[in-house]
Amino acid sequence: MSTASNSPPAIAANNLHKRFGKTRALRGVDLTVPAGTVCGLLGPNGAGKTTAVRILATLAAPDEGEARVAGLDVVRQADEVRRRIGFTGQHAALEEGVTGRENLLLLGRLHHLGGRAARRRADELLEQFELGEAADRLVRGYSGGMRRRLDLIASLITRPRVLFLDEPTTGLDPRSRNAIWETIRELTHDGITVLLTTQYLDEADQLADDIVLVDDGIVVASGTPQRLKETIGSRIEVTLADAEHLPAAARTLAEATGGEPVIDEDELRVAVVTATQQRSDVHSGAGSGGPGDAARAVTLPVLVRLLDAAGVDPLDVALRSPSLDEVFLQLTGAPA
Repeated sequence: MSTASNSPPAIAANNLHKRFGKTRALRGVDLTVPAGTVCGLLGPNGAGKTTAVRILATLAAPDEGEARVAGLDVVRQADEVRRRIGFTGQHAALEEGVTGRENLLLLGRLHHLGGRAARRRADELLEQFELGEAADRLVRGYSGGMRRRLDLIASLITRPRVLFLDEPTTGLDPRSRNAIWETIRELTHDGITVLLTTQYLDEADQLADDIVLVDDGIVVASGTPQRLKETIGSRIEVTLADAEHLPAAARTLAEATGGEPVIDEDELRVAVVTATQQRSDVHSGAGSGGPGDAARAVTLPVLVRLLDAAGVDPLDVALRSPSLDEVFLQLTGAPA
């Protein structure tokens, strides 16, 4: 992924509010995305992600607050913003009865590129993103992954500086998802800024330089994937051969760490979140009281001795890094 420079942010939103009747979709969202990076915008269904993206893409106006994309105000300079952005929604917006090349040519003409310039740009994109061999086939014969890739590069026909991707890999098989991931990485290497919404947390983990987690219309946490994981601490897992030892193992873990053990009877496993040092460069609006607040650090050799003293003979004692799924669950109270 590309690294941010000292240039102004590609996306900057301040105190965005949006209401739909009595529903407050956004309640003061702040967002800053450095140029040439990928920002993953995550949150449960109904959290406000799509509303925020629609405002930034000039498809809706905020009730309060302001936002600038590519240095331009999304309300007062909406037409100029649209000339500098690309947008790919959850469903491919393609004409299935024409070829892939013809889809791109049509979009090029709609954007006033002119016939020759549109054809040159279409050819360039088709070859760059490995759709050249399928360019003259009807889109109705494309696989789901090929359609999504064509839809994505269609948003690049005008060479946008900022690209909004709303769940670009939903419903795709792993191979097609990986192809889209590679396409997104190529875009950031070319200096394009990407704001990505996704329901796949592994996707955000793989692609995003920074993640902004939204819940109930507000930002509850933001930071790099690794630093967000650090906010909830690592996890100690003890796997046993005998289910009768689960209560004793849980008591020992609780006494050693100060955390609240979770027992998985099916897997004969006890897990507890360990202590973590909060990072100053991670914003969290979720407040205190998470597992890392009360838990204490403990080394694995000490824990093994404590388990032995309690008469527990574990098959395995391991320290695991948390996943983004666990971060999501703890900060929003909902599974990803």
